Amino acid sequence: MRHPAVLPADPSRRGVRLGQRSVEYRLRRSARSRGLRVTIDDRDGLVVSVPPETRRGWARAEPRIEAFLREREGWILRHLDQRARERDAARARGGAREGGSVPYRGELHRIRVSHGGSPSRRSRVERSGAEDGDELVVHLGSAERRPLERVLEAWFRDRATEAIERAVADHAQLLGVQPSRIDVRDPRSRWGSASRKGRLMFSWRLILAPPPSLETVVVHELAHLRVFGHGPGFWKLVASRRPSHLADRAWLRRHSHALHAALEQPAPGAAAIAG
Repeated sequence: MRHPAVLPADPSRRGVRLGQRSVEYRLRRSARSRGLRVTIDDRDGLVVSVPPETRRGWARAEPRIEAFLREREGWILRHLDQRARERDAARARGGAREGGSVPYRGELHRIRVSHGGSPSRRSRVERSGAEDGDELVVHLGSAERRPLERVLEAWFRDRATEAIERAVADHAQLLGVQPSRIDVRDPRSRWGSASRKGRLMFSWRLILAPPPSLETVVVHELAHLRVFGHGPGFWKLVASRRPSHLADRAWLRRHSHALHAALEQPAPGAAAIAG
């Protein structure tokens, strides 16, 4: 009997010693990279982006990467610890489960599940106000096979699409642009993007944030249809429609980890946090 082959480890994962800690990072090679760049990704953790191996001087990048990371050890460990605290706090709120809490339009909503309360085979979600806080009531359909997390995500995607299309309609004409296509996805590291062909992409997780932050991202990407790059002219254009854009973007930076962990549930046996 032949034994199955052992799957190889992820070749993009690396490790480095920072102070007293062993830290894992993901190595990304991109033709768009001009040099070495470090980011903290909500899903991948520490990410190091460098040019491809064929670029002169980048065939053996590890020594340069490790030296770069050690020089920035304090910043990296501080942000990794912050990311871990925010994800733990999001999980402690319960996520996508009965009694858990998730953000919607910048406000926490408690999840209440209604079993057999929907005569339809399809599930539906409705928002309701209660004396002790707002709720998202999930009426599970008789034919529902998706986990609660996927039911809620689908509902959030629909609400995000509505809100984004509404914001585009409010601002596109006044900015003198018209997108050729709008997609709502779940990107790893950006809230939105724009292409030179007029296509816009937005994260559905923007619906979890306060409406001003969602609107600022929409204006930001619409403005790119007129001005590519982030020069003074671009920021002046954004500010003409969203004077609060700096505060709105700062909110997203501070709460990015929490929004990406919003539907996650505590691990089995995890200790609860009392408040």
